[in-house]
Amino acid sequence: MNTPVTVKDRPVKAYVLHPDLKSGRTARRMPEHALAEAVSLAAALPNLEIAGSEIVRLPKVQPGMLFGSGKIAELKARFAAADVELVLVDGPVSPVQQRNLEKEWGVKLLDRTGLILEIFADRARTREGVLQVELAALSYQRTRLVRAWTHLERQRGGLGFVGGPGETQIEADRRAIDEEVVKIRRQLAKVVKTRELHRAARRKVPFPIVALVGYTNAGKSTLFNRMTGAEVLAKDMLFATLDPTMRGVELPSGKKVILSDTVGFISDLPTQLVAAFRATLEEVLEADLILHVRDIAHPETEEQAADVSDILESLGVDEDVPMFEVWNKIDLLAPPLREALEVQDARTPGIHAVSALTGEGLPALLEAINGTLDEPREETNIDLPFQAGKERAWLHREGVVQKETETSDGFRLLVRWSARQKAAFESL
Repeated sequence: MNTPVTVKDRPVKAYVLHPDLKSGRTARRMPEHALAEAVSLAAALPNLEIAGSEIVRLPKVQPGMLFGSGKIAELKARFAAADVELVLVDGPVSPVQQRNLEKEWGVKLLDRTGLILEIFADRARTREGVLQVELAALSYQRTRLVRAWTHLERQRGGLGFVGGPGETQIEADRRAIDEEVVKIRRQLAKVVKTRELHRAARRKVPFPIVALVGYTNAGKSTLFNRMTGAEVLAKDMLFATLDPTMRGVELPSGKKVILSDTVGFISDLPTQLVAAFRATLEEVLEADLILHVRDIAHPETEEQAADVSDILESLGVDEDVPMFEVWNKIDLLAPPLREALEVQDARTPGIHAVSALTGEGLPALLEAINGTLDEPREETNIDLPFQAGKERAWLHREGVVQKETETSDGFRLLVRWSARQKAAFESL
């Protein structure tokens, strides 16, 4: 992916704008908090110096320029005075708006999707993560060839032969991008197939999977490190962890589970990334228990929780999978709030107040995980006809098959399963 926002020998001066619309994301969020999150996103990029930030009241979106002419002139003077080279707009910006604003201000411009793609491109480490980011970036760039590909400047012509070469070039570049997308999808299919083989191997040793999900910077990686003794990068930074990490954890009863740390969610996560990272989040789809980690000290913890719930729903997470809410960072709360939280924790099943930093509340959380996953199981024989391939595959995928023999009519399987798994099978 082409990363235009960093310069090796000096920091790039950037300015962050948050358009305050009457609808959309700001209907759920206070603009001040949304701006703070956008600044944190910008700070997550290396070699970037934040020269300033502000909320821009936007009663009406201007189709060609996004902002009104007066505001554009005011911002142009501000950018020139501060030597701003990059403007980050916390929201969607159309290709036409982006081109016009870059021309008017004489700076590079990234919208929210472009910024998140830049962060992901900088952070992805595994082969799958790199490929997924490249795929998402190409899908994004395909609609913005007028900006991203400098040799296309000549397309801005009029009629006849002046416009012809540009049109030919832009179509050639679209074809080049489409070919690269096909190539990456093939590579990604191989990587995903390898991950599926690893997943199938884990099913044969049926350790339950506990998946950590949550808003970015909620403390998932710190909790993961505390529970597993691993050393996954954990910083006070948005998207500090991108690639999924899995480690074994021994519960108080001696039972072993696999703990999975996943990429953090964020409001208005670009659709390209939701689709591209679906394979990475397959661990969540197959989890036996989900721990929704919340930054309970954040002023918009409820709004963040709602965003996480929306993304889990869009991913198709089964509502029957048990989920705990882990209210993290209680060490940052004032004593009265902590006391009230502990009372609510004790009275509300499925809620656990913890501090991943100090370890407070973790023993009770581990006991609760143990109690949930230590479901009573029963053994039974199931006879399936040859044509019941879907049901047979599901049983093997769940790792409940103890023995299988072929009969004249199909297969006889000895399964050992929980009541939840039995109910899920019967609903197929």
